[in-house]
Amino acid sequence: MTLEIDGSMGEGGGQILRVSTALSAILGKPIRIRNIRVKRSPSGLRPQHKTAVEALTQMSNASVEGLHIGSTNLTFAPEALKGGQFVFDTGTAGSVSLVLQSLIPVMAFSQKKSNVEVRGGTNNPFAPAVDYIEKVLLPVVSYMGLNASIHLVKRGFYPRGEGVVAVEVKPIKKLRPINLTEFRGVKDISGLSYSSRLRCHIVKRIAVSARRTLTTAMYRNVDLRLECLQPKDEKCAVNPGTGILLYAKLHPRGVVGSDSLGKLGKPAEKVGFEAASTLIKQLATRAPVDKFLGDQLIMYMALASAASTIRVSELTLHTITCMAVSKLVTGSRFMVVGSLGKPATITCEGLNRTDKSSSKELSS
Repeated sequence: MTLEIDGSMGEGGGQILRVSTALSAILGKPIRIRNIRVKRSPSGLRPQHKTAVEALTQMSNASVEGLHIGSTNLTFAPEALKGGQFVFDTGTAGSVSLVLQSLIPVMAFSQKKSNVEVRGGTNNPFAPAVDYIEKVLLPVVSYMGLNASIHLVKRGFYPRGEGVVAVEVKPIKKLRPINLTEFRGVKDISGLSYSSRLRCHIVKRIAVSARRTLTTAMYRNVDLRLECLQPKDEKCAVNPGTGILLYAKLHPRGVVGSDSLGKLGKPAEKVGFEAASTLIKQLATRAPVDKFLGDQLIMYMALASAASTIRVSELTLHTITCMAVSKLVTGSRFMVVGSLGKPATITCEGLNRTDKSSSKELSS
């Protein structure tokens, strides 16, 4: 029986497609999604969404209908997952990170080790940077037993993209539950101020601004690296671009991150200030999971072997939507203590409940 999913629920964006198709591939459940990205302009599938579904189709031997740019309806019927080596290209500056949000959990549940190369934009507005996945997401999901590594081969900025990212994920039999609610302090703050095809004083100014902002807020243990790539460097993007990633390692464990991208007419000092201010705001909530990571962890929590609990710095509509989709596909139930736009505690009972009959009902 094919599960029907309304792509206009909640925030109504591409996340519904990414989460539902990934969970469908892992669990072998056929789905039909309608109203895909109808709240966006342009609506329907964009190149990065099409690439993600094409990738999942190959990795799960799925049959698919409606897979074309602009499509608002899609049927996805997976079979058995397979590991191996794959190369996928968005053909544009479409976000590599958003594609990887679908692929990484599927790669983990494949029958053997998977190596994937994805080409597109590595540092995009309105999407997590590839650097964020490396320094924040992967270290946190490693607590659940997921073993993955990521290598940024070449940066890719708008409009041409052409970035290259290589990911390796080892197979697992089950995901351990995660309990990430304690915040006892900040161990240290690290970061990378990066640029391609720009003068090196820009990354220095970004870093100085970020450090000054953090120091003013009494964060003194700060280590910022500089990456100033020029055309002679293999890693250099084909388009000019710049930005910064900051991430704080916490006691007893956890990583909180923030980033900011430069653009024409935006002072370097503002780029550094934005990233640092966002990080300071996240840390001030004393939650060990930042608002950007919160929605990305939901799918993993739904697939875990037992109950998980996280404390997020801000409950977003993205996170609420992700919970609704995950519950619909997996049957895993969620409980939230908190309100939209505020810090919240999220509990998920997990997919493999040991005693379904006596399990306490958790509602989303």
